[in-house]
Amino acid sequence: MRLTLQANYAVRTLLYCAANPDKPSKVPEIAATYGISETHLFKVMKILVDNGFIKTLRGRNGGILLAQPADEMSLGAVIRAAEENFYLSDCFDPGKRDCPLITSCEFNRVLYEALAAFFDVLDSYTIADIARNRQNLRSLLSIEVAAHPMLEAADLS
Repeated sequence: MRLTLQANYAVRTLLYCAANPDKPSKVPEIAATYGISETHLFKVMKILVDNGFIKTLRGRNGGILLAQPADEMSLGAVIRAAEENFYLSDCFDPGKRDCPLITSCEFNRVLYEALAAFFDVLDSYTIADIARNRQNLRSLLSIEVAAHPMLEAADLS
Protein backbone atom coordinates (compact mmCIF):
# COMPACT_ATOMS: atom_id res chain seq x y z
CA MET A 1 0.00 0.00 0.00
CA ARG A 2 1.24 3.46 -0.86
CA LEU A 3 -0.26 6.75 0.25
CA THR A 4 -0.81 9.47 -2.32
CA LEU A 5 1.18 12.70 -2.35
CA GLN A 6 -2.02 14.41 -1.26
CA ALA A 7 -2.04 12.47 2.02
CA ASN A 8 1.69 12.99 2.44
CA TYR A 9 1.37 16.75 1.96
CA ALA A 10 -1.64 16.89 4.27
CA VAL A 11 0.44 15.42 7.10
CA ARG A 12 3.43 17.62 6.21
CA THR A 13 1.25 20.74 6.26
CA LEU A 14 -0.10 19.85 9.69
CA LEU A 15 3.44 19.15 10.92
CA TYR A 16 4.54 22.55 9.68
CA CYS A 17 1.66 24.24 11.50
CA ALA A 18 2.31 22.21 14.66
CA ALA A 19 5.95 23.29 14.58
CA ASN A 20 4.85 26.91 14.19
CA PRO A 21 1.93 27.32 16.62
CA ASP A 22 2.69 30.91 17.65
CA LYS A 23 1.79 32.54 14.35
CA PRO A 24 -0.06 31.75 11.11
CA SER A 25 1.97 29.71 8.62
CA LYS A 26 2.25 31.19 5.14
CA VAL A 27 1.29 29.05 2.15
CA PRO A 28 4.21 30.22 -0.03
CA GLU A 29 6.66 29.31 2.76
CA ILE A 30 5.15 25.85 3.24
CA ALA A 31 5.13 25.20 -0.51
CA ALA A 32 8.75 26.33 -0.88
CA THR A 33 9.86 24.28 2.13
CA TYR A 34 8.42 21.08 0.67
CA GLY A 35 9.16 21.92 -2.97
CA ILE A 36 5.55 21.74 -4.13
CA SER A 37 3.41 24.14 -6.08
CA GLU A 38 1.15 26.53 -4.20
CA THR A 39 -1.71 25.34 -6.42
CA HIS A 40 -1.23 21.77 -5.21
CA LEU A 41 -0.93 22.94 -1.62
CA PHE A 42 -4.20 24.89 -1.91
CA LYS A 43 -5.95 21.66 -3.00
CA VAL A 44 -4.57 19.90 0.06
CA MET A 45 -5.53 22.83 2.27
CA LYS A 46 -9.14 22.65 1.05
CA ILE A 47 -9.33 19.08 2.31
CA LEU A 48 -7.76 20.07 5.63
CA VAL A 49 -10.12 23.04 6.06
CA ASP A 50 -13.21 21.06 5.02
CA ASN A 51 -12.34 18.38 7.58
CA GLY A 52 -11.64 20.80 10.43
CA PHE A 53 -7.87 20.29 10.68
CA ILE A 54 -6.78 23.83 9.76
CA LYS A 55 -8.32 27.25 9.64
CA THR A 56 -7.36 30.11 7.39
CA LEU A 57 -6.81 33.72 8.31
CA ARG A 58 -7.10 36.34 5.59
CA GLY A 59 -5.14 39.52 5.25
CA ARG A 60 -1.57 40.69 5.37
CA ASN A 61 -0.82 38.79 8.57
CA GLY A 62 -2.95 35.84 7.54
CA GLY A 63 -2.05 32.26 6.82
CA ILE A 64 -3.10 28.93 8.23
CA LEU A 65 -3.30 27.58 11.77
CA LEU A 66 -4.27 24.28 13.32
CA ALA A 67 -8.03 24.36 13.89
CA GLN A 68 -7.80 22.02 16.86
CA PRO A 69 -5.05 20.91 19.22
CA ALA A 70 -2.45 18.69 17.56
CA ASP A 71 -2.98 16.05 20.23
CA GLU A 72 -6.61 15.70 19.12
CA MET A 73 -5.79 15.02 15.44
CA SER A 74 -5.19 11.36 14.78
CA LEU A 75 -3.03 10.43 11.83
CA GLY A 76 -5.73 7.97 10.81
CA ALA A 77 -8.33 10.73 10.55
CA VAL A 78 -5.98 12.86 8.45
CA ILE A 79 -5.15 9.99 6.10
CA ARG A 80 -8.82 9.00 5.74
CA ALA A 81 -9.69 12.60 4.82
CA ALA A 82 -6.83 13.00 2.34
CA GLU A 83 -7.07 9.70 0.47
CA GLU A 84 -9.74 9.13 -2.16
CA ASN A 85 -10.08 5.42 -1.42
CA PHE A 86 -8.39 2.45 0.14
CA TYR A 87 -8.80 -0.14 -2.58
CA LEU A 88 -6.06 -2.64 -1.81
CA SER A 89 -7.24 -4.73 -4.75
CA ASP A 90 -9.93 -4.60 -7.41
CA CYS A 91 -12.17 -6.52 -5.03
CA PHE A 92 -12.44 -3.41 -2.83
CA ASP A 93 -13.79 -1.29 -5.69
CA PRO A 94 -17.59 -1.64 -5.81
CA GLY A 95 -17.52 -0.89 -9.53
CA LYS A 96 -15.12 -3.74 -10.33
CA ARG A 97 -16.49 -6.67 -8.41
CA ASP A 98 -16.53 -9.16 -11.25
CA CYS A 99 -14.56 -11.93 -9.55
CA PRO A 100 -16.58 -15.13 -8.98
CA LEU A 101 -14.93 -15.54 -5.55
CA ILE A 102 -16.04 -12.14 -4.23
CA THR A 103 -18.55 -13.49 -1.70
CA SER A 104 -16.28 -16.12 -0.17
CA CYS A 105 -12.73 -15.02 -0.86
CA GLU A 106 -10.34 -15.44 2.07
CA PHE A 107 -7.86 -13.12 0.38
CA ASN A 108 -10.38 -10.27 0.70
CA ARG A 109 -10.89 -11.05 4.37
CA VAL A 110 -7.13 -10.93 4.98
CA LEU A 111 -6.81 -7.63 3.10
CA TYR A 112 -9.66 -6.07 5.10
CA GLU A 113 -7.99 -7.26 8.29
CA ALA A 114 -4.66 -5.76 7.16
CA LEU A 115 -6.33 -2.44 6.33
CA ALA A 116 -8.01 -2.38 9.75
CA ALA A 117 -4.62 -3.03 11.42
CA PHE A 118 -3.09 -0.22 9.34
CA PHE A 119 -5.69 2.23 10.63
CA ASP A 120 -5.43 0.93 14.18
CA VAL A 121 -1.77 1.98 14.17
CA LEU A 122 -2.44 5.35 12.50
CA ASP A 123 -5.31 6.04 14.90
CA SER A 124 -2.99 5.46 17.86
CA TYR A 125 -0.79 8.43 16.89
CA THR A 126 -1.58 12.12 16.68
CA ILE A 127 0.00 15.07 14.92
CA ALA A 128 1.40 16.06 18.32
CA ASP A 129 3.12 12.68 18.61
CA ILE A 130 5.01 13.15 15.36
CA ALA A 131 5.65 16.86 16.00
CA ARG A 132 6.99 16.25 19.50
CA ASN A 133 10.44 17.73 18.88
CA ARG A 134 9.20 21.15 17.79
CA GLN A 135 12.62 22.81 18.02
CA ASN A 136 14.15 20.25 15.66
CA LEU A 137 11.21 20.54 13.25
CA ARG A 138 11.57 24.32 13.17
CA SER A 139 15.23 23.95 12.31
CA LEU A 140 14.63 21.34 9.61
CA LEU A 141 11.76 23.34 8.11
CA SER A 142 13.64 26.66 8.33
CA ILE A 143 10.88 28.22 10.41
CA GLU A 144 11.96 31.45 12.05
CA VAL A 145 11.70 31.30 15.81
CA ALA A 146 9.02 33.53 17.29
CA ALA A 147 10.21 36.66 19.05
CA HIS A 148 8.82 35.44 22.38
CA PRO A 149 11.77 34.33 24.56
CA MET A 150 9.46 32.99 27.27
CA LEU A 151 7.58 30.79 24.78
CA GLU A 152 10.80 29.48 23.31
CA ALA A 153 12.26 28.70 26.74
CA ALA A 154 9.14 26.71 27.58
CA ASP A 155 9.45 24.78 24.29
CA LEU A 156 12.88 23.30 25.03
CA SER A 157 11.50 20.24 26.77
